[in-house]
Amino acid sequence: MKTGRRALLGFYSLIVIVPLLVVVGGSFKTTQQLFDSPFGLPTHPTLDNYDTVLRQQNLLRVLGNSITVVAVSVPVTLILASLTAYAAARLPGWWGRVVFGIFAAGLAVPAQAMMIPQYVQFDRLGLRNSLTGLMLINVVVTLPVAVFILTGFMRTLPQELYEAAELDGAGAWTTFRKIAVPLSFPSLAATSIFLVVMHWNDLLYPLLFIDDPAKRTLPLALLDFQGEYLTDYPLLFTGVVVASVPMVLAYAFLQRHFVAGITAGSVKG
Repeated sequence: MKTGRRALLGFYSLIVIVPLLVVVGGSFKTTQQLFDSPFGLPTHPTLDNYDTVLRQQNLLRVLGNSITVVAVSVPVTLILASLTAYAAARLPGWWGRVVFGIFAAGLAVPAQAMMIPQYVQFDRLGLRNSLTGLMLINVVVTLPVAVFILTGFMRTLPQELYEAAELDGAGAWTTFRKIAVPLSFPSLAATSIFLVVMHWNDLLYPLLFIDDPAKRTLPLALLDFQGEYLTDYPLLFTGVVVASVPMVLAYAFLQRHFVAGITAGSVKG
């Protein structure tokens, strides 16, 4: 069994590592070098692809758009989701189940089924083709996921803490701010990582809502490297590497909180 597990993990590692090496190595190759040796290390590494992507393709500006969208969408989603999750966990009787059920129902509706009404509504409100509209639609789409995760965690918090806070004269807002939020920090950190990845990698809504090249996000800008008859793979790989660096750094710094968040509540103290 141990040998089988190791073999399975080794096979899975190859599935992950080989494409990663091809992408990273391909970003330092020319097109001819990539097609001559797609799996080999670059024999004559070049930074021309990075110069083209960052300067000529103006990817730094696109990178700023993505950072702006994520930096606004994630905190707003976490604030709204934490308030909703606290209400769903604390409301007595069936009220809490109703609140949770409304947001949980949002998970059952495919995003594609809502796109035409959303497009028409945002166009009428003047929010289409703007980063503000993109931030708003990101919050709307990912809010049910965040509420679902946070509600499950807040329901595991000991009720004695809330009762003690009420005996000390703390109101609902004080209890939420000084007890529920600090204790839910591991779950909030894990949820924030999920939201960052979802918002950062989102292509569907920017493709639908954004027409102005100056307001594109990274996934949308990467489509420029793929033509109808020819794809510049070295430039595409370089763009993928640049787009992945912020995610890798974010996970490296938040890994401890992510692991704590996904295991929080699994063991009772």
